[in-house]
Amino acid sequence: MSQLTTHILDTTVGKPAAGVAIILFHQGVDGWTEIAKGNTNKDGRVADLLQKETLLEHGVYKIRFETKPYFDGLNTRSFYPFVEIAFEINSSDHYHVPLLLNPFGFSTYRGS
Repeated sequence: MSQLTTHILDTTVGKPAAGVAIILFHQGVDGWTEIAKGNTNKDGRVADLLQKETLLEHGVYKIRFETKPYFDGLNTRSFYPFVEIAFEINSSDHYHVPLLLNPFGFSTYRGS
């Protein structure tokens, strides 16, 4: 398992959100740098966002979830065109950043 994982659950339908583009950024002195991207699978997960052996340097990161195309594909009106979750990596521990999503709200927490 890679050091950083994520998944999306569409709480409106109680199912994983498949086909959502996800972009991982690292914050540096000159702003944000894209370091990885992928799309969620049928389980709402990105299996290969980072290689298993990759350890992220300590610092601030954010994951951007492109939610508008997901809801547009369901023909569902939504409020948030994207969701960005910023967090800090300060050890070599595993970090899981889930997104609970619906057309007019979202929630996140540090998972395991």
